[in-house]
Amino acid sequence: MRFIDNNNITDPTLNLALEEYILRSLPEDEYLLFYINEPSIIIGKNQNTVEEINAEYVKENGIHVVRRLSGGGAVYHDLGNLSFSFIMKDDGKSFHNFKKFTEPVVRALRKLGVDAELSGRNDLQVGERKISGNAQFATKGKMFSHGTLLFDSEIENVVSALKVNAEKYVSKATKSIRSRVANITEFLKEPMTIQELRQYLLDSIFEGEPEIRVYELTEQDWANVRKLADERYRSWDWNYGRSPAFNMRQTKRIEGAGTYDVRLQVEEGKIVDAAIFGDFFGRGETGEVTSRLIGTRYDAESLGSLLDEIDVNFYFGPVTKEQLLSLML
Repeated sequence: MRFIDNNNITDPTLNLALEEYILRSLPEDEYLLFYINEPSIIIGKNQNTVEEINAEYVKENGIHVVRRLSGGGAVYHDLGNLSFSFIMKDDGKSFHNFKKFTEPVVRALRKLGVDAELSGRNDLQVGERKISGNAQFATKGKMFSHGTLLFDSEIENVVSALKVNAEKYVSKATKSIRSRVANITEFLKEPMTIQELRQYLLDSIFEGEPEIRVYELTEQDWANVRKLADERYRSWDWNYGRSPAFNMRQTKRIEGAGTYDVRLQVEEGKIVDAAIFGDFFGRGETGEVTSRLIGTRYDAESLGSLLDEIDVNFYFGPVTKEQLLSLML
C-alpha cells in the first residue's frame, strides 16, 4: 500500500477529484488517502440533492454541496471531520465488505481507548452512538472504500444542514440525530488534535512495514485533478442534477439494503420519465435502468419482464426483483 498526501487541501471539490483521479488514473496498486474538508455536505451518488439539504441554512453558512461517486447517504463534513479512503483493485469480494476496510481504523481507535465497532450496514459506533459512516464505489476492476471520522465536528451543524429522512429513522423514532452521533474526542483518554489522529492512523495502518511508502503526485497529476474538479465536482448538473416530474412515487426502507425512492411519470399507460434515488450501494449507474424503463407499459407483467433482464443487485444492492417491483407499482 502507498500513502498519498493531499497537501492539507480542504476544498471538497479538489479532495473528491483527487480520490477519483487516484482510482482511475494511477498505476494499479493499493493507496491510502486522508482528507479534511471545510464545511460541506457530501451527497451520495444516487440521492436527490434538493431533498437532502436544508438549502436556506446551507446558503446562509456558505456550506459547499458536492456529490460523490459512491452511494450511501448525505454526510456533513467540516474541519473537525477526518476522511479516509482505501483505493485498490476490485477483487470481486471486497465490495459491500465494509469490515475489511474499517477494521484497521477500528484497531487503531481501540488502541486509543475508543471502543469502536462496525454496526449495521456501514457505520462505526461507540455503544449506540455513531462516529463514522462508510461508502464504496467500483468501476472497471478498481474500487475505493471511504469513510468519515467525526473527531471534533460541530454536531449542531450536522443536524441543521441535513434534512432527516423519516423513513430511514422509522425504526429509531425515539432517537434524534443529536443523540445518535458523537465526536471521537468524547471518548479519548488523552487529548489530541485531528492532525495527531491522522498521523496515528497512518502509523497504525502501516505498522509492521519497514516504512510508510509514499506515492508522489507530479505537477501534471495535480493539473489533472484540478481539471476534474472543475468539470465534475464544481458542476451544477453533477451536484444537483434534475428531479423529474412524477405522478407515481414510493419510498421505502429495506433492512440491510437502504432507502429507495422510486419516481415515475406515467402517461397513457406508459412510463415517460423515471428516477430512482436512495442511499443504497450499487455498482452500476441507475440511469442505465431508468432509461430502459421509459416507453415500458406500466403494469406488473411488463415491468417484471424488464427486471428479469436486469442484474438488480448490480445496480441497487441486496434487494430482490420482487422488492423493487413493489416499489414501482
